[in-house]
Amino acid sequence: MSKILLPRRRFLEISSLSSLGLILGGCGAPWFEQEIFKATEPFNQSIESLLLNPNKLIAEFPTSSIEPEALLVNTFNATPKIDPNKFRLTVDGQVNRPLSLSISDIQKIEPVRMTIRHVCVEGWSAIVSWGGVRLRDIITLALPKDGINYVNFKSADGYYESWDIVSALHPQTLLAYEKNNLPLPIDNGAPLRLASPIKLGYKQSKWVTQITLLKEKPKALGYWEDQGYEWFAGL
Repeated sequence: MSKILLPRRRFLEISSLSSLGLILGGCGAPWFEQEIFKATEPFNQSIESLLLNPNKLIAEFPTSSIEPEALLVNTFNATPKIDPNKFRLTVDGQVNRPLSLSISDIQKIEPVRMTIRHVCVEGWSAIVSWGGVRLRDIITLALPKDGINYVNFKSADGYYESWDIVSALHPQTLLAYEKNNLPLPIDNGAPLRLASPIKLGYKQSKWVTQITLLKEKPKALGYWEDQGYEWFAGL
């Protein structure tokens, strides 16, 4: 049999996800959809995890491809009021060196810029240039204990989210404080937000104030995940 290489998204389309969509499309019963989703999600997540290369960089776009008006502002709650001079990022949980960092502290860490496609589960996308620091550099500063498997994020507006540690340590997972070479606007998550080409948009929390490293998967997986969205949400 000849070898056929399929893009990640195409692979998922022709896997059990596609047949599941046909089943649900003709059913129309919410409780049935929820039960099928619960039964198949662990399999889907295991496939997505296997497809994620922890060190492989996702191809970036030239800055000429930036779509400055395409990044829509989705609000979970009212936009929080944050005094950047008083802002602190807390890093805690299973760490040997808990952190409380100001924006000034974070901006002293080696900066990174990337121009990537932001993909929303609602069906739209935008090519955006993000500037900030690698999340793994922040995690390294906290001296994590052995056996860390998950990272939990809390935001100033009450939003909450969790990631697997492999995705969090990916070299293109950033805590961003710039958008398109300008200071990050408050509506887009200033002073700090997650930005990464390997996760859907709802995983990329805005207004991040707390990062907690965990050995066990949190019971509260994420605001949208606790309403039925997929937890891994990889691209």
